Amino acid sequence: MFFGREDVLQKLDALIGKRVASLVTCRGRRRIGKSTLIEHFAANNGARFIKIEGLRPSMHTTNEAELRTFSEQLALQTEAESSIPDNWLSAFRRLDREIEDDQLTVVLLDEISWMGHYDELFADTLKIAWDNMWKKHDRLILVLCGSVSSWIREQIVDSPAFVGRRSCDLVVRELPLKECVKFWGREIDRVSLNEIVDILSVTGGVPRYLEEVDPRLSARENIRRMAFTHDGVLRNDFDEMFNDVITRQPAFTAKCLRCLVDGPQTAAEVARQLKIEKGGRVSAAMERLVEAGFAMSDKGKNPETGEELRENRYRLSDNYCRFYLKFVEPLKDVIDRDEYEFVGLDALENIDSVMGLAFENLVVNNYHELVPYLHLKGSVITSAAPFYRKGSQAARGRKGCQVDLLIQTRKALCLVEVKRKREVRRDIIEEMEAKVSAIRRREGMSMFVALVHFGEVSPVVAADGYFSAIIPFQKLLGL
Repeated sequence: MFFGREDVLQKLDALIGKRVASLVTCRGRRRIGKSTLIEHFAANNGARFIKIEGLRPSMHTTNEAELRTFSEQLALQTEAESSIPDNWLSAFRRLDREIEDDQLTVVLLDEISWMGHYDELFADTLKIAWDNMWKKHDRLILVLCGSVSSWIREQIVDSPAFVGRRSCDLVVRELPLKECVKFWGREIDRVSLNEIVDILSVTGGVPRYLEEVDPRLSARENIRRMAFTHDGVLRNDFDEMFNDVITRQPAFTAKCLRCLVDGPQTAAEVARQLKIEKGGRVSAAMERLVEAGFAMSDKGKNPETGEELRENRYRLSDNYCRFYLKFVEPLKDVIDRDEYEFVGLDALENIDSVMGLAFENLVVNNYHELVPYLHLKGSVITSAAPFYRKGSQAARGRKGCQVDLLIQTRKALCLVEVKRKREVRRDIIEEMEAKVSAIRRREGMSMFVALVHFGEVSPVVAADGYFSAIIPFQKLLGL
C-alpha cells in the first residue's frame, strides 16, 4: 500500500528535469516508509532502480561482511561481478560501471550508516566517489537513506565535506491523517469513528503498522493481534527499532524517553526525575530522540514577547512508543507465554489519560490540516506548538498556563483546546477563559480560541459563540 507523500514526491520530481546528477539524503523514523517512497518514485518515472542495503551491525558483522553484502546485492540487480571488493572505493567504482548515461537511474543506498559502520573513512570515501565518478552521470539520482538520522545529519547533511553537493534533504514523517484512513479501504464507511481513533492513537501515522490493520476486524481485535500476542508487530518492534537507531548511550537515552511517557518535560525536569545533575548529557539524549523521530522539541515562541522561549519542552510524539512503554512492555513475559487475555482498551489502567495524550499528539502533529478551519488562510504562521508556563509569585503574580496547541501569526494568537471526551460541557469555556487571561497580548495582536474535539459538544457550548471555531476530529480525517 502506498498513500500520500505528495510533498516529498514533488521535491523528487523536480530533480528529473535537471541536467546534472542529484545527491539526495532521506531520513526518518524506522517503519515510516522511506525505502518504499524512493522505490515508488523510481517506478512512477520509469527509472532504472538499484537498491543496496547495509547489513545490520552485530558482534559477528565486519567491514568485509558489509562489502560482501554490497557486492552480492549489486550483482543480483546488474551484471556486476559478485566477488568481495578490496575496499569501499573499489565497491563504489563497481557500482559506477553499472550506471548507464542514457537512462534515468535511481540508486538507493539504504541504511547507509550500517553500511559504513566499520569504516571510519566511509563518508570521506563516499564523497570521493561522488566527486570523481557518480556526479558525472547526468541522469543519476543517488539517494542516501537510513533510520539512524543522526549519522546522516552529522556525516552528510552538516558535514563541510558535502557542502554544495546535496540537491535536497528529505525528512519523512508520519502520514497525514487523511492518508491514514485510506488503509481501511472500502471498509471505511462501515467502521465506526471511535475504532479509527483508537487504532490511530496506538499506531500513529506509521505506514508499517497501519498495513497490519485488518479492516474486517474490530479495533479491539486488531490491537490484541498486533500488540498482545507474542508475534505481534507492536509487541516486537520497539526493542529492535530503538536499538537500531539509538547508537549512542542507548540505555541512558531509553531512560530519558520513559520520562516523557506521562507528559512533556524539559531537560531539567528529566534530570530531576533521573536524580542526576542538570547538564548536556540529558539534552544530548533528548536531541537523539528527536532526531530518531520518537520525540519533538516544542520550543515555540513566547506569545507575550514574540521571542523564542528560553527552554525546550520535549514531547513523546510517537504514539506507538507511548502505548508500548505504558501497556505492552510491562506484560512482555506474560504475552510471550500466551497467558495474557486482552479484553479491551477500557480495561487498561490509566488508559484515558494515555489516550488523551495520544489524541493531542494526533492533532498537534497534524496542525497543518487544522489551519484551514481556523480562518488563518494566507497568514504566515510563526509558531505552532503546545505552550506551558508555570505560575510565579516573583514575576508580578504571573499566572501559570497550559495550552494544548498555540498557533501564532504576526498578527494573531490562536489557542486551540484538544478534547477527547464523551461530552464537552460548558465548563470548557471557563477553563479557556483562565488560559486567555493568563496571556498578556502584545499591542496589535488579536486573540481567539478554537476547539478540536472527538465526542459530543454540548448545545450550550455550540450556541454560546465563545469559540471562533469548533472542529470535529473527523474533519481532519477527511470523513
